[in-house]
Amino acid sequence: MFSFFKEYKGFAVIFAIISIIIIVIIYNTLNVYQPLPIYQPAMVSTELVDSTIQHQKKYHKIADFKLINQNGKTITQNDYKDKIYVADFFFTTCQTICPIMTGHMAQIQKEIINDNDIMLLSHTVTPDIDTVAQLKRYAKSKNVNDAKWNLVTGDKKQIYELARKSYLAVKDNGNGDVFDMIHTENFMLIDKKRQIRGFYDGTNKEDIERLLADIKILKKEYQK
Repeated sequence: MFSFFKEYKGFAVIFAIISIIIIVIIYNTLNVYQPLPIYQPAMVSTELVDSTIQHQKKYHKIADFKLINQNGKTITQNDYKDKIYVADFFFTTCQTICPIMTGHMAQIQKEIINDNDIMLLSHTVTPDIDTVAQLKRYAKSKNVNDAKWNLVTGDKKQIYELARKSYLAVKDNGNGDVFDMIHTENFMLIDKKRQIRGFYDGTNKEDIERLLADIKILKKEYQK
């Protein structure tokens, strides 16, 4: 019996090597890198998108902006240049979904705190209430890291245009005023080219895990 195994030892080694190669090929085939989609207005529910861009199918990017953060600093698109970031819309006096959303944003902050490529951006939808002082109090209560996460206020018209024409994120409340809206639970993942790469339910733990996983996928685009 031993002589039999000895006779076929070379064949067994070759067979084992070929098997390993086949397994590696199959594994790599099944784990091919899949880039995240680039969202365009035409791909998103019309209730979240301004009617002027609902049929746009390409070239959509986040518009330039100029807002004020919790420290009274002017924040523009240049503060997010060459950054991946997560954006949302909230207000500090919200007692329903906002505390959950802010808690989940704080969780994301904890996960990306040492990653210089990632930042966070939260826009208030009630800038008349959410002054710089109010945002500062809120930021302190939520352990916001000023270097990673800007809570911004400013011109209401600009914020709402960003919501519906750039981030495709906020519903019209139907009262006839294009600048009076209800916000949604959406978190948006924005890439270094200011393109939307993902939408997530900011109140859902599983979606937050998916967002964190998608950040890792998106980072791979910049490692190639």
